[in-house]
Amino acid sequence: MAKVLIVDDSAFARNVLGRIIEQGGHEVVGRAKDGDSAMELFKKLHPELVTLDYLMTGKNGEAILEEIIETDPSARVVMISGSGDYTVEERTLESGAKDFVSKPFMQRDLLKVIDKVMAN
Repeated sequence: MAKVLIVDDSAFARNVLGRIIEQGGHEVVGRAKDGDSAMELFKKLHPELVTLDYLMTGKNGEAILEEIIETDPSARVVMISGSGDYTVEERTLESGAKDFVSKPFMQRDLLKVIDKVMAN
């Protein structure tokens, strides 16, 4: 079981991700709607894994990823994006994300990625 921080500017997406993650046997320890609250919760809660949306208002997921990795180089971050831009996946993996999930995704696929990242 992983302790997970969900970062997404959409309340709907945070709720859906939370249900999926909890149904997969993991614990959602926090939910952030923007980069500032994401970093505050990351430092306070020390989650084992972060799901991070790429397209957000304000700071995008790539900028938040860089802050998270700067704070903790061993952080496990799964980037989630519906942008359709394949260079986003490449850049975020190079910047430290442990895996990448494209929207829309199937529940089992997200849980498989989380389990894989937690096993490494």
